Amino acid sequence: MIRNASRSDAQAIADIYNYYIEHTVVTFEEEKVTADEIIQRIAKVQASGHLWLVKEVNQQLVGYAYSTKWRERTAYRFACEVSVYLSPDHQGKGIGTNLYQALFEQLNNMSIKTVIGGITLPNDASIALHEKFGLHQVAKFERVGYKFGQWLDTGYWQKQLTSE
Repeated sequence: MIRNASRSDAQAIADIYNYYIEHTVVTFEEEKVTADEIIQRIAKVQASGHLWLVKEVNQQLVGYAYSTKWRERTAYRFACEVSVYLSPDHQGKGIGTNLYQALFEQLNNMSIKTVIGGITLPNDASIALHEKFGLHQVAKFERVGYKFGQWLDTGYWQKQLTSE
């Protein structure tokens, strides 16, 4: 089941995200987040007219995906950035695909024209997921993050939802 995130999902979302903070370079955040911080983030995303979706399997939250403003200036209002995170136990089972499918379907019904995904490199699984949905690499920034004693690159993938 995929549905909109609610306050009651905050702890499960924090648990998933904190795994990536503590054990991977997928996110450049370095300090664990609390459920209260996640509640604020969900509220901010939803208040801005963007989406935060969660996926449940057997009544357990196993992943989430969301869209956010690409940048604050109003001329960017037709672009968004998308992200997806899965419970480590549920990777490779098509859940990321399910979440992005639902997210992209809803984005197609909004005023969004451009979708952007940022990926810490290397990350073959994330690249494959984004390219599965028609995003293509448009940028690479070298050595822009420093985590776990190493310099990290990021790449940006982009897709035009409409030709307007």
